[in-house]
Amino acid sequence: MLDIEFQKSPKGKWTTPPFDPRFPNQNQTRNCYQNFLDYHRCVKRMNRRGKSTQPCEYYFRVFHSLCPKSWVQRWTEQIQGGTFAGKI
Repeated sequence: MLDIEFQKSPKGKWTTPPFDPRFPNQNQTRNCYQNFLDYHRCVKRMNRRGKSTQPCEYYFRVFHSLCPKSWVQRWTEQIQGGTFAGKI
C-alpha cells in the first residue's frame, strides 16, 4: 500500500492533471496534499472491501505529477511511523 517507489507509471501514459475547480489558483500545494490523502483513503477503502485498487491510480498519478518527491517520501515515512498529521 505505501510502497510508492515500486509503483511506476506506464510508459507514455502520464498526462498533465486536469483542472480541479477546488484549486483554481496557481499555487497547487493544497491540490498535491489533497490528492495524496485521497489516494491513501481510496487504497484503504478498496483493500478493506477486498476490491482492486485500480480506481485509486488517478489520485496516484495526480499527486505524483504535482508533488515534489521529497514531500511524498517524508509523508510516506510519517505514515509508516504513525506520525502523519492527515486523516487517512
